[in-house]
Amino acid sequence: MWKFKASIVILGLLMSPVVQAMRFELQSGSTKCITEDIKSNAMTVGKYSVVNPNEGYPIPDTHKITTRVTSPHGNSYHSVDHVDSDSFAFTAAEAGDYMACFWAADHKPVLTISIDFEWKSGVAARDWSKVAKKGRIEVMELELKKLYDTVTSIHDEMFYLREREEEMQQLNRATNSKMATCSFLSLLFCLSVAALQLWHLKTFFERKKLL
Repeated sequence: MWKFKASIVILGLLMSPVVQAMRFELQSGSTKCITEDIKSNAMTVGKYSVVNPNEGYPIPDTHKITTRVTSPHGNSYHSVDHVDSDSFAFTAAEAGDYMACFWAADHKPVLTISIDFEWKSGVAARDWSKVAKKGRIEVMELELKKLYDTVTSIHDEMFYLREREEEMQQLNRATNSKMATCSFLSLLFCLSVAALQLWHLKTFFERKKLL
């Protein structure tokens, strides 16, 4: 019974969508970046909005921000200036850490800007309402399709994590090999210096006729 419950909990954790939803603060004149590890060919969508400091009134220009979203290799996927809200969506061409950076113009005195940000990737980034309308499918069929896509995403994610693990293992092996070589060379250098010192002392004592 306990094994069955544990299996359900683990499956539920694995099937949870990859979503980052948060509210953070950004001071004027500073930059804050958020990263998301996205696998290749995965869909990702994000939206953000500045929290209005004066409800019922337009957001002041002092609370407008600049946003950049870049890939692990520095390719730009989203770039806007002086906005209070926007969104982005793209399919990742390369795997790795994608970065969303927010910047606020300098202001005296310093202002604190609150930003609501939501970033979805994988199955969570798919608009299921459009899928239901397009396919005209029943609720149960829609849930099964969600489940199938989630399991497929988990399967792909496991292979992706395995590839990343292999890369890390290769990096560790290469690092260990370099460290072993460096240690051997250091030991060889120390022994050479010790031998040189002994030879120098022996020569000195022989010259002074102490040996």
